[in-house]
Amino acid sequence: MPPRAKTCGGSHSSPLANDEAARQYERRRCRWVSRPSPTGDNPVTAQPNDRNETGRPGYRRGVVSSDVIIGRDGKPRCAWVGADDSASARYHDEVWGTRTYEESALFEALTLGVFEVGLSWAIVFGKRDAFRKAFRGFDVAKVATMTGRDVDRLVEDASIVRNRAKIQATVDNARAMRSASPSLAELASSYAVTRKRSPRSIAELPASTPEAEAFAKKLKSQGYRFVGPTSVYAFMQNVGVVNDHVHGCFRAADYPVSRPAASGRRSSPDAGGRSTNSP
Repeated sequence: MPPRAKTCGGSHSSPLANDEAARQYERRRCRWVSRPSPTGDNPVTAQPNDRNETGRPGYRRGVVSSDVIIGRDGKPRCAWVGADDSASARYHDEVWGTRTYEESALFEALTLGVFEVGLSWAIVFGKRDAFRKAFRGFDVAKVATMTGRDVDRLVEDASIVRNRAKIQATVDNARAMRSASPSLAELASSYAVTRKRSPRSIAELPASTPEAEAFAKKLKSQGYRFVGPTSVYAFMQNVGVVNDHVHGCFRAADYPVSRPAASGRRSSPDAGGRSTNSP
């Protein structure tokens, strides 16, 4: 579970992996909430079940929330991404919590989790493109054939985290993905959770769950490395096995949807928080 850190609004759980990352997040968040919004009201954070100045239901400006923040595009997001149009915001919108069983996406999420152990998500995420290049686009078959010479070369690559054990573990994990049965995708699917009620706050998010512990134990038995319960739960969040977008975020499982259409069909959120029509 992310550390608790003092914030400009009190105690708060950042979704970053260590205290330094939490402090960086909090400095960014405090700068944002004290910055005037384009409409003159301040701060630009959100509270569910209010109405804004135009009468639009859902959110209004000027209410501080340590868990949800309104971006420059007007969308409410989990506060850990910040309000700017950043790479982390795009990752939040398009990747984190979006269910996928595509092989390279699973391998990327697993690998980033390996390198995050003992570090912060901010550090690892900032090197995401470098990791992609180093590990051949997260092509499992290609990484599985990497040799000791490749590992030696990557240990000297300043663009990534130069930890030999983690680099070797990534190669070993690719080999496990190639040979293990059931596959990583099948295991992930077996532990998938479809939420009807989103977490009410970042503080409510667990560090791990019994499902993550069982998942980690199974992965270790298949030869995977650096896959403790906390890392595995982060992997589950990243690939959408569980949707931990908090209540009020537009990606949350129970994000407000539009009223039923005149045809009698109703709109309901899918597991990623997007609207789908169902009879």
